Amino acid sequence: MEGVVAPPQRIRDLVGKRTQPANRSEQEIAGHRDVLNTIHTNSADMQLTTNLVLQLHRDLFQFVPGGGGRWKSADNDITETRPDGTTVFRFKPLAPHLVPDAMTQLHDRYRSALDAGTVDPLLLVPTYVLDFLCIHSFADGNGRMARLLSLLLLYQAGYEVGRYISLESAIEETKEGYYGSLYASSQGWHDARHLLVPWWEYFVGVMLVKAYRQFEERVGVTTARRGAKRDMIRDAVTRLPTRFRYADLGRALPAISRPSIARALRELRAEGAIRCVKPGRDATWEKR
Repeated sequence: MEGVVAPPQRIRDLVGKRTQPANRSEQEIAGHRDVLNTIHTNSADMQLTTNLVLQLHRDLFQFVPGGGGRWKSADNDITETRPDGTTVFRFKPLAPHLVPDAMTQLHDRYRSALDAGTVDPLLLVPTYVLDFLCIHSFADGNGRMARLLSLLLLYQAGYEVGRYISLESAIEETKEGYYGSLYASSQGWHDARHLLVPWWEYFVGVMLVKAYRQFEERVGVTTARRGAKRDMIRDAVTRLPTRFRYADLGRALPAISRPSIARALRELRAEGAIRCVKPGRDATWEKR
């Protein structure tokens, strides 16, 4: 969504850590891979703070010259480039000198609202994300950070669909609604006169619903075709973190039997695609 592109095979090699990034797009893909793995693996132990956000941004840009992990130092107005080449102003984020305090307040208020328990986390998460995007605290990568933080906070709220279905893809496939609702809910934000409902409706009613429907289709797909179960298992493995447990596959594929999963894992190990790092009934595997 932000001009980061690479051929499919290069993306697969980068995600599998079988190659080194060769240009700016590949550097950003490699950083995104590492942050995703961190969230997939450690979300339960990651406390949302300004320092965590800075750390994740640093990791996102770790392969890019100049790096990340710093608040912006210059204004970064949000504009839209139309098909005819004209540029349209969309939103003016906070000035750089206001960002540190705004980010501290954002996290303090999110934690307070979460602890109070008066608002459903399914509404608190998109509210946090909208504020994060309106602050626009970094010179680059704000959209990607917002989507990564969405994944983290949804995990912590008990919504794990992002472990098996790409939320990035769900947003890409509905990006007109994404940008439209973001624009609608950001109007009046500086004066606290903005309306959250358009953004809530998109985040929960469009993006999350689409992800869950894709998940249902995946686990409910017919397995009559020869090799269909094996293909589903292989696909699920590609979406798991670099190191995963048998139980992770079991949760992703509840309609597939344990023997079928075990057989597919043996095949992947024989091909050199994975290795067993901890044997046993709930073995731990690592992708090569």
